[in-house]
Amino acid sequence: MAPSADDRLDLPAVGERQSLREQVAHALRAALITGEMRPGVVYSAPVLAAQFGVSATPVREAMLDLAKEGLVEAVRNKGFRVTELSDRDLDELTEIRLLIEVPTVTRLAAGNGAGGGAADGDGAGSAGGTVGAARFDPLRPLAQRIVDAADRGDLIAYVDADIRFHLELLALAGNAHLVDVVRDLRGRARLYGLPALSARGGLAGSAREHLDLLDLLAAGDREGTERLIRRHIGHVRGIWAGGAE
Repeated sequence: MAPSADDRLDLPAVGERQSLREQVAHALRAALITGEMRPGVVYSAPVLAAQFGVSATPVREAMLDLAKEGLVEAVRNKGFRVTELSDRDLDELTEIRLLIEVPTVTRLAAGNGAGGGAADGDGAGSAGGTVGAARFDPLRPLAQRIVDAADRGDLIAYVDADIRFHLELLALAGNAHLVDVVRDLRGRARLYGLPALSARGGLAGSAREHLDLLDLLAAGDREGTERLIRRHIGHVRGIWAGGAE
């Protein structure tokens, strides 16, 4: 049966730490990425607000923010329609992520190597500098949240924690503009194969890769880090999308 805007979405409750607008926008981005909100469907701000348990105003404001990012488009007197991405769009987004994240994360591992310096004199490591192994410790609880969400089959929580993990990891490189670019790329992704992967029990392996990645980074294993982060990002257009990796 075709999805309907009246279908109840698996949206999290919102709290007080961030503004309601920010919290709603964050939750909606996660719902878009997992495919909980489907392309072509028009969603009404009042209906979504009722599901969140808030007024329609912060939802409407959040949807306008998403519209500026190209994730939804306003439909006059009806609501907001989710924009659709082609396979080519997703391939290109993944390629950009590989070009940015693989060398950046690998340099973080290089900074923990025996030499303790930046990456091999390529000039690109200057933003990151030396990152001590202990700097990765605050990311371990977040990595464990990803594993726990995968075990529960909670896809919204999984994507939420996954995005936070990768952005906080990249932030250790010291380049705020790079983090903003990747945040935008992640927000535009669509992981339509994620529910099927979770149902098959295949999400747990990808989830554990976050803990494995931290171990490699802390050990200063540059080659192991590069192999793992490349494979991990490849999941986006591989098993997560229902295709070959």
